[in-house]
This record gives sequence, C-alpha cells and structure tokens, in this order.
Amino acid sequence: MPLSRRRFLLASGVTGAAAVAAGAGAVSWDVLHDAATRRPLADGTGILVIVTLYGGNDGLDTVVPIEDPAYRTARGDLAAAAQDVHPLADGLALAPALSGLAGLWNAGRLAVVSGVGYPEPDHSHFRSMAIWQSASPRTASTSGWIGRWLDATATRAGSSGGDPLLALAIGPTLPPLLVGEHAVGAAVPTGQFAAPDGREGELLRTLYRPDPADSPLRARVARSGADMFTVAGALGPVLADAPERAAGTSGQLEGAATGGDDAAAGAAGGAGAAGDGGDGGELGVQLDVVARAIGAGVPTRVYSVSLGGFDTHAAESGTHARLLRELDAALTRFDRALAAGPRAGAVTTMVYSEFGRRVVPNASGGTDHGTAGPVLILGHPVRGGCFGEQPSLTALDDGDLRVTTDFRSVYATLLEGVLGTEADVVLGSDARLPRLAFL
Repeated sequence: MPLSRRRFLLASGVTGAAAVAAGAGAVSWDVLHDAATRRPLADGTGILVIVTLYGGNDGLDTVVPIEDPAYRTARGDLAAAAQDVHPLADGLALAPALSGLAGLWNAGRLAVVSGVGYPEPDHSHFRSMAIWQSASPRTASTSGWIGRWLDATATRAGSSGGDPLLALAIGPTLPPLLVGEHAVGAAVPTGQFAAPDGREGELLRTLYRPDPADSPLRARVARSGADMFTVAGALGPVLADAPERAAGTSGQLEGAATGGDDAAAGAAGGAGAAGDGGDGGELGVQLDVVARAIGAGVPTRVYSVSLGGFDTHAAESGTHARLLRELDAALTRFDRALAAGPRAGAVTTMVYSEFGRRVVPNASGGTDHGTAGPVLILGHPVRGGCFGEQPSLTALDDGDLRVTTDFRSVYATLLEGVLGTEADVVLGSDARLPRLAFL
C-alpha cells in the first residue's frame, strides 16, 4: 500500500527527538556551519550550557562539608580525607577528584549553590528528573523550562514553530528540557551523520511539507521533520577534527527519556563506563562539540549535555571518584577551549542532578536516593563563591538533607542573567522566588 502523508505523519511520532532516537533520519553537521556563516550569533549574546548528571549525584561527596564534625561521623568510610580535598569557603571543599574545578574556583569562575532541590522531594529518578526539566514540581507539565523559553522566543519573533537551532542537545535524543508546546530544540548526535538525500530525501521533504489541512498534532510532526532538514548537515565542518572517544556511552539519555525509574537509573549507569575519566570521556566529546559550535558562531543560545552513572547504591567510592574525574576533565578542558576564543565571556555552565543521596551510607558501601544537593555554576561571567545555605547534617528530614534553595531560584537567575528573558514568562508565579548573586 502506498505510504500516504497522513499515515506517515501519524507513524512518525510527535517530536523530532523521536525520529532521531529511532534512527529515522539522523542529524549531520553542515547546516549549523552554514547558519554560523549566514547568521552568526551576535558577539556578547549570552549562552547557557546545561550539564545533567543522571542518576542522583552524591552532593556530600562532591562539595564536602569538611569542617562539620557531623560529616565524618555520618559518612564513615565514605568520608573524604581532609588533606585530600580542595578548600572553598564556609567550611566547604571540593572532592579530591575535582582539582580542575578548584582551579576555576581560585580564578573566581566557579559558584557553588548549596542545598538545592524542590518542595516535597520525591526519591524517584523519573519523577525528580521530570520536575527539574519541566520546573513544575506540583503539576505534570508537558513542556520543559527551556522549551517554554523557546515558545516565548518564537512568539516574540512572530514564528509559529520557532528556530530549531536555538537549543541543541548534544546526544542521540532530545531531553524533555528542550521541548516546548509550540517550539522544540534539536538533537545532534556526536558522530558523522547525514540527513537522507536522493529520492529518499525528496520523498521525506514532500511528506514533511506544511499543509493547512493538518491537525495541530500532524502539523507539529511535519514541522519537526522539516526541522531535521534545517539542522541536518549542520556541524560537519565543526566536528571534522573532533576526536572519536568514548563511543557507545550515550544510553543514559534514552533510558532517562523513555524508561521508568529502573531504566533511567540503569541506562544512566552506562554513561560513565568508558575510560578512567582522565580525558573527559563521552561528556568531553559532547563539550568538544559545544566548544567548536560556540567558536564557529553557531546561533544557538542553549546547549544540553549529560553524564550518567551516578546511581551509586553500592561500592560508591571508586565509581564516584571516577565519574567526578571525568566531569572535572571535561569541564576544565571546555573552559580552556572557550578561553582560546572570543566568546568565553558570554558562556555560563550549570551542572545539576535530579537529587542528592542519603546522608548515612547503606550496608553496601553506597548511598541511597536523597534530596538536596549542590548546583555548580561556572564560566567567565560567573561571580565565584558559595551561595545558599548548606543543609544541616543533624537536623534531617527522615534521614534526608532539607532543601534550603529552591531550584527555580537558580533557573530564574539564569533566565534573566544569561538568556535575557523575564523569568515569569517561563516560570509563572514561581518567578517570585529570590534571585541568586552568582551572576
């Protein structure tokens, strides 16, 4: 039976991310390079890089309350040795593996926001990540917080579908973070891909052509398919000399985006498996792409990258140290790459996870799902220092740290200070939360 346009759109899924995830039209790199040539991002325009640590990063083993006597009592064998950590301020220190970030702290380019979380915490990976990516703790939102920024930007520009180059996820799938009600970002896998060409390409272009008779759902599918060709071929020249490292470690996004709690945590565990973290691993590959795209002037305002494997229920010590080394190597190399170009002063990076871990380790030498944790903000525009209140290690909520900083305060500060958008456009009434002084 011939494939009708209607049947094709119904079978295609709702967003371009679904097509990319299924391999039904991989994204290549030439279009971004072309966009950087034709309409480069204006100098000084703020750029936000979002680093998601999937699995629930142990905040107490990342930003260590080294001067609190209760820390060593609670943590036992998992406690870091005082002589190995990198002192910050207010009795806090960075984990031994974060020597590069310690250098950024000394340069005044690292901010640590303590006790970050959301009201009425949930220990579920899936639910917690949905809350962080949607910025909607009390309601089930169908859009991500950056997706709503894309919607607002499209409305200001008088565009119904927005610009798919404004927000890019470097990896095989598009996280909910970048999905709006009307506009979406694009997923750019870290490999050499090309959009379909020849007869297949022409057929797809015809099937994805807008039609006034389309229902809203079909119109959105058609638009996302057309976006594939807008983005397709975009980063080829940008990535031409990118090192091929840490292949096969991208499963954390697919698990977190499509599976339940076990799938999210299990898939996330695969992302830290390559190498010992010394070269930045897969996260380093993703940030290499981001650095090259920024240096080339690609007109992207938000980049999303990720590292998984942080669900450390057992034998945490070695696993977590390796993951932190990978994070540290990737972020510090990214900082050096930006510093070599003209746009370092415009780039701010946020590092977060869906929750922290319990204060007291479990019997398997690991830690179980917790609540509050630190958020790291780094870059040349950042005012370095410690922000927010470090949660007490003794006044716990059923064994968990109490949230002292609402995560939407971080988002509101970034929306206004980096993306130049009034926070209430994205966060609604939650935009009344206090701003933080890290910018």
